[in-house]
Amino acid sequence: MKRKYTYPILVVVFMLGYMLFEKYANQAIEAPTVSEGKVEKEATNTYFLPSSTTGQIVHHSFYSLSYSEPDEQAEWVAYELTKKQVQNSDFKRPYFEVDPAVKTKSAHWRNYKNSGYDRGHLCPAGDREFSKAAYDETFLTSNISPQEHKFNAGVWNRLEQKVRYWAKKYDGVYVVTGGILEDEVDAIGTENVTVPGSFYKIIYDRTGGEVRMLAFLMEHKESKEPLYKFVTTVDTIEGLTGIDFFPELEDSQEKRLEADSSYKGWSFR
Repeated sequence: MKRKYTYPILVVVFMLGYMLFEKYANQAIEAPTVSEGKVEKEATNTYFLPSSTTGQIVHHSFYSLSYSEPDEQAEWVAYELTKKQVQNSDFKRPYFEVDPAVKTKSAHWRNYKNSGYDRGHLCPAGDREFSKAAYDETFLTSNISPQEHKFNAGVWNRLEQKVRYWAKKYDGVYVVTGGILEDEVDAIGTENVTVPGSFYKIIYDRTGGEVRMLAFLMEHKESKEPLYKFVTTVDTIEGLTGIDFFPELEDSQEKRLEADSSYKGWSFR
């Protein structure tokens, strides 16, 4: 009689054990590795990281950032966007979370509540839909900045979509983005999160061995102007921020690329 029930019980125990293993194994795979206040980076490219004026660079699995504690946001976020990574997935939006890798603690999401500003992604969630882990990682508060809704959902969103278009067309691009924190127009919440007066985005491309850059500087307000109207030089953004965006490039090449405001060859269709 005992043998009659032994086998079914063992099967149930085995199945329960396997289900628990699967659950926690997947969690371990998807969770970023936090060690001594630093998340170990797996995919972002260290060679193209800008300089940090704050001394606090944080590496996540799918992007890196330089955190400004006085402004309670990143002065820049940098990441690669490859052609294969441009995907559309129906992931459920997670809650925003404080970044455990920021030693000084990133701003709490409650600063944005009833502020009149969106929690504007710097590394867009739409650029990280190739995996749930990468998507969720963009909802850390170190990756957001206060943005007016019409700006966030309007001209800034148009630029983000264009970057995805270029990533597909040119087989991948490298992106650096952030707010001009020195141009503060407001502050929100109990932690006084800076509201930038303008935002920038720099795209670096190496298609077919050709190296080129394209920089955008946008006033923090909605605009119906075509995107090429916001093209500027990297030198201009460096002058506004004090950041050296491509310090690892050979000096003569860096000087030439960062002074160029031409958008010839970039498709704006």
